[in-house]
Amino acid sequence: MKKEIPSKQTLIVHDVHDERHHGAVTFPIYQNSLFTFPGMDEYERASADHLNRHLYTRGNNPTVNELEKKLAMLEGAEKARCFASGMAAISAAILSAVRSGDHILCVDQAYGPARAFMGTYLNKFQIETSFVDGTSLDAVRAAIRPNTTLLYLESPSSLFFQLQDISACAGIAHEAGALVLIDNTWSTPMYQNPLALGADLVIHSITKYISGHSDALGGFIAGKADLMDRIFQNEFSLIGGIMTAQSAALVMRGLRTLPVRMKQHQASGLLIAQYLEGLPFIRRVLHPGLLSHPQHELSQRQMSGFSSLLSFETDISLERMKAWAGHLTLFRIGVSWGGYESLALVHAASSQEGGSYVRLYIGLEEPEDIRADLQAAFDAIGAT
Repeated sequence: MKKEIPSKQTLIVHDVHDERHHGAVTFPIYQNSLFTFPGMDEYERASADHLNRHLYTRGNNPTVNELEKKLAMLEGAEKARCFASGMAAISAAILSAVRSGDHILCVDQAYGPARAFMGTYLNKFQIETSFVDGTSLDAVRAAIRPNTTLLYLESPSSLFFQLQDISACAGIAHEAGALVLIDNTWSTPMYQNPLALGADLVIHSITKYISGHSDALGGFIAGKADLMDRIFQNEFSLIGGIMTAQSAALVMRGLRTLPVRMKQHQASGLLIAQYLEGLPFIRRVLHPGLLSHPQHELSQRQMSGFSSLLSFETDISLERMKAWAGHLTLFRIGVSWGGYESLALVHAASSQEGGSYVRLYIGLEEPEDIRADLQAAFDAIGAT
């Protein structure tokens, strides 16, 4: 009888008995900076295979490697590499795919610092970036150039929650000889696996849902072994934005509860999105799980679930909505997301429409308490 592959939840939670570490139930923190050898012969053998051996923690560290193995399994990748931050992973992945004279095609709703890295910083290396509406396959196809070597996706995007058809975009890019890199932070590996849809490399900000406790920075890249080995030899080893063993241990602790946390985030996020959609002074709620989302059908095809970062636009002025945010008691004001705490940010809507735009992160508080808190804040500014 064929043995079934364990579920993602089991892969995350279960470790086999580890005799190397006396049966320790959690993987130890290897805090050392270097690894020594009993003689020169052993050192030279390890140096000849530094891709797989432990010489110096800037290359391989057992604690970090253990986390990388779990993340690779979750994404269905041959290998993964962890970095000190999400941007360290993003910049290393991009640099691995381009050289002077190349062209990058990036969706126009990608993460702001990633857009700045591609659109501004890389100009000094004569690497040009074009930004395109990722919801239009025709626009993606038309923007490909003979020197395009990378298509950068983020689906869903984390501000306006636009999706790209990952399989179709991968087909367009590969036909042109370009690699496909996608930021999968919003969905997590629990709810979307872009490598199975044709992407070449997938990146995550570990700082968000994977760590889940707002106490660790990190990022990772996952993909085929040949691409990941090339990144190890160059961008990973030479730029040096590596994750520390202490951070890896914190992330691994958070990873254990990712499946159960994401179930709660999904349920709470949808409940709050549906509540907001019913308020007369809200123009639209942006969450791929809503039937009203213009790409809901696509989300059903390439995702297996939803997280809890969402946004809405309202007719209420920016100043009144800033006051609204001040009346919230269960939401804190902050830029990140993915932890246990709910967060809110208020921005101006487009100059043509007026009003305001709010991004909400729904944390792990009781969802009915969150809804009541939002309603009380609306009442406080006379929105009802």
